Amino acid sequence: MFKINLSEWDVENESFWNSTGKKIAVKNLWISIPALLLAFAVWIMWSIIATKMKAFGYNFGMITPGMDPAEITEKLKEINSLYYTLPAIAGLAGATLRIPNSFLIALGGGRNVIFFTTMLLLIPAVGVGFALQDVNTPYMTFAIYAALSGFGGGNFSSSMSNISFFFPKRMQGTSLGLNAGIGNLGVGLMQKTIPWVIGFSLFGAVGSEGIKEFSTALSGLQNAGWVWVPLLSLATIAALFWMNNVITGTPKLPSTFQGIGKTLYMIVLGLMAALIGAYLLIGLKLNMWLVLPIVVIITLLLMKYATPGDIKINLNKQFAIFSNKHTWVMTIIYTMTFGSFIGFSAAFPKLSQDIFVYTDASDPTFVNPNAPNFLMWVFLGPVIGALIRPAGGWLSDKINSGAKVTAISTIAQILATLAVAYFVIQARNSDTPEKFWWPFFASFMILFLTTGIGNGSTFRSIPYIFNKEQAGPVLGWTAAIAAYGAFIIPKVFGQQIKSGTPEYALYGFAIYYFICLLLNWWYYQGPKADVKNP
Repeated sequence: MFKINLSEWDVENESFWNSTGKKIAVKNLWISIPALLLAFAVWIMWSIIATKMKAFGYNFGMITPGMDPAEITEKLKEINSLYYTLPAIAGLAGATLRIPNSFLIALGGGRNVIFFTTMLLLIPAVGVGFALQDVNTPYMTFAIYAALSGFGGGNFSSSMSNISFFFPKRMQGTSLGLNAGIGNLGVGLMQKTIPWVIGFSLFGAVGSEGIKEFSTALSGLQNAGWVWVPLLSLATIAALFWMNNVITGTPKLPSTFQGIGKTLYMIVLGLMAALIGAYLLIGLKLNMWLVLPIVVIITLLLMKYATPGDIKINLNKQFAIFSNKHTWVMTIIYTMTFGSFIGFSAAFPKLSQDIFVYTDASDPTFVNPNAPNFLMWVFLGPVIGALIRPAGGWLSDKINSGAKVTAISTIAQILATLAVAYFVIQARNSDTPEKFWWPFFASFMILFLTTGIGNGSTFRSIPYIFNKEQAGPVLGWTAAIAAYGAFIIPKVFGQQIKSGTPEYALYGFAIYYFICLLLNWWYYQGPKADVKNP
């Protein structure tokens, strides 16, 4: 009979690994990967939905009859900024939900957590399908579904933490790289799938004139959400029936009901913090750099003081990671890699549209007749970043140092960022910006490549810097904070596009990457390194 809770688990023991552990670990990995892939697809789907909303004139009911042309122009600029805010809200929620997800495996059990968190993704997938049926659907409706799609972002931390308990230390780089790398492919898969599925007009949609439209691209846009429903259902069933909870990850192995209950409670706390953050951002219009620490602090305080006694005792043990300085160093370095990958994935399509399609800053409705078909190509960035990620882990295992690989990839990342900034300036100042599309695109592909390599190499380093008890929570925590890249980068680009200086955002990122290069050298490579070349 299939055993869900495994009370004996010692993968560092060679004979146990070969006789029992390997088969179970691989099975859990291959169920985890598609579940994580779909989580990324739902989380980052707003990067494509936002471009389609612009193309089909979704105005959130903000354009009304009788408005004069000047007023409409100003409203269109405001609406364009709101398009950037939707992927930013999803990024904020996903990153915030990663914080409780970092600690979920120890509380609820890997199988229970992956099953339940995958099932939750059905809510935004179905909801956004209904919301896209009307171009006048209020912005707040989309904002709520964007926040709920953050479930997909949160899942990464629990998924990575879970897989770390299934494999021996010598295979951490490869196994975590496969889980994260192929899981990250969900972004590229989504960016290719959504433009394709909206061509199938199965239902009607209400256009800007209030008239029901059938058999048009607009009436197929709702498929952007619904296409994921059958796939999510299959992934949820697979996790429920074939994954395991292991005692090394969950010291007190729970029943399915207990595990789901604890998971739900912790996710609700994270969701509360995310919704508060969204309100501060949209309702009170607070600066994003103020909202970010407020949300993180609220989430940690809720976890520390609003949890039942048995959960609190377990959490307090895991909170010990915050007294280790390497937790903070690796958080900063990992944010450079994954934060950039997920942030650029969320912003790249809309940035391409604004730089090469809507090229007249004084007229938001002007469309460059020679604009490149950017949606045919933008999916390649996340795909390259995801596919190269396992190679970053494998290479780090091969040369026995994640820090060395991180250093080389960071230097390349800085150069690629500056190259993108250069071609943004050239395109912005040209009467024919389309001729700079290919060098801009190629530079961005190198940028995605370097973030992917760095993703794998930094995750390989963590199990060598921290002991087994802390490595899982640290993997989850670093991934949680790094995910705020999906909030910060679209928001920063949105602000700089509005100001007419998108290259300033890229200069800021390059400076941050250089700081990370210095930190990696000082703590893990230099003569005073605390841990030499982990």
